[in-house]
Amino acid sequence: MWEAIQANKRRSITLIMLMAVILMILGWAIGYSLSPKNGGFFGVIAAMAVWGIMVAVATAGGEKILLASTGAHEVDHDHAPQLYNIVEEMKIASGLPTMPKVYIIDSDAPNAFAVGLKPDRAAVAVTTGLLARLNRDELQGVIAHEIGHISNRDTLFMTMAGMTIGAIVLLADIYLRGMWITGGRRRSSSDNNQAAAIMAIVAIVLAILAPLLGQMLYFACSRKREYLADASGAQFTRYPEGLASALEKISGYHGAKLHVSKAVSPMFTINPLAAAGSARSLFSTHPPTADRIRILRGMSSASSLAAYEEAYKATHDSKGLIGARSLAASEDTGIREASDKEKTDPSTQLRAAKDILNRAAQYATIACACGLRIKLPPGFDRKEIKCPRCGRNHEVPSPELLAAAAAMQTVRIIPRDGSRDG
Repeated sequence: MWEAIQANKRRSITLIMLMAVILMILGWAIGYSLSPKNGGFFGVIAAMAVWGIMVAVATAGGEKILLASTGAHEVDHDHAPQLYNIVEEMKIASGLPTMPKVYIIDSDAPNAFAVGLKPDRAAVAVTTGLLARLNRDELQGVIAHEIGHISNRDTLFMTMAGMTIGAIVLLADIYLRGMWITGGRRRSSSDNNQAAAIMAIVAIVLAILAPLLGQMLYFACSRKREYLADASGAQFTRYPEGLASALEKISGYHGAKLHVSKAVSPMFTINPLAAAGSARSLFSTHPPTADRIRILRGMSSASSLAAYEEAYKATHDSKGLIGARSLAASEDTGIREASDKEKTDPSTQLRAAKDILNRAAQYATIACACGLRIKLPPGFDRKEIKCPRCGRNHEVPSPELLAAAAAMQTVRIIPRDGSRDG
């Protein structure tokens, strides 16, 4: 798929340059409206300085910032062996040089995303809701899709484009708030400078439209990347139905929303902030979910790139996604049998996912006789704690025992009233 990846890189550079031009025009208009003499030049410098700072922050540790904004906790093989093994399998299948870090987000909404300016700095994050609702094949399909984004270098583009859009939004927001606070009064108003007055109006219009234009450019390019990540995922797993079924479950969830920022939401398997999974619009970050599922299930006899291309063309009147040379080199791989046909028990799997998260966060758990599991955070220093359900008082073990309990997840102790926990 190297042709499509190279084409995406060229489009990414062009797209980010166009966003930078929008940012410079906005900076110039704002600067000129404030000071017609030299304000335009200084406005451009200020806009580029804001963009440079944001890019520098992203380059230094953008992955950690994005992960921290979702409340993700890093886990290792001891915490979540099945999840870690699946990520490792897809890392090998994709040929990534380094094992991505693995994170879990405490949210009942099923979803996942990947970050990483470079493959050796990459990370994959999944929600507890995803672990609760998917079987192994479905989870493997989602992980393969996210590894596809890393392998195709989509995470680099999404981070850089997100920082550029962020600079545009920040500059526009500062200017519009300043105009609202001052009532639109300018120091140059006494000079009766008509050009500056006109430019002030232009700057206001640009401050409103520039973020929308930047997002439209970003979204238009993001949708094609989702199709390519689906194609990569089907190729890595050799089981397209796994991802198709996972997309069905993720899009069919109508419970509590996943609370993330607009900068992170386009990176998820399905945008958690989207109003509907099947709607097409200029502001959609992802293709319609039903369309993605239909293409994956159209790969009836093979899981290769050529099979995905054929299924894609069957539903789209276009030239296709994947280059001719990549298709010619595509191996005619069949579709493997499902490895996990057992039905999932969401409630049991959700408790297991929560336990994984608690171990990763080093929480100890006291099991009360009433059935409630009381979580104690690291460093908890009270001598006893009262069960909020039944009122029993429990003695809290020493910090050393709590640390050991955090590793084992549950400690059973005798309540203060003398009855045993069971």
